[in-house]
Amino acid sequence: MHKQLIIHHLVKGEDLNHHRTLFAGRGAEWLVEAGFIAAADMLNPEFILCLKIHGMQFRRPVRPGEVVRFVSSVVLAGRSSLVAYIRADVKGQLTVDGFITFVYVDENGKPRPHGLVIEAETPEEIELQEQARRL
Repeated sequence: MHKQLIIHHLVKGEDLNHHRTLFAGRGAEWLVEAGFIAAADMLNPEFILCLKIHGMQFRRPVRPGEVVRFVSSVVLAGRSSLVAYIRADVKGQLTVDGFITFVYVDENGKPRPHGLVIEAETPEEIELQEQARRL
């Protein structure tokens, strides 16, 4: 099973857009942070770089005072890349989800092998891994 890491964020006034809901840029920041934490749990964070956000989709507006729970796990490992899936919810209701690709680099910023293998075990993990492969 993939290790799932959980972080929470309280939506405050400075996190809002002109509609008084969570600003997409702040949501993207938190999504990347959650994915990075999952990758950094497996590798030295000093050498992890965010390469791309895939398919980030907001499913419902997030209002001030709501607490957003981000659940992240690494679902696919390439030679030097890692793909994390992040799901965020408010009180169990899906809010936003997406995948993020990270690359493991050397001291000069060049991709290097990390040696990790991610084995999908459950039907859900297999499906997430297949989705990540199609990115």
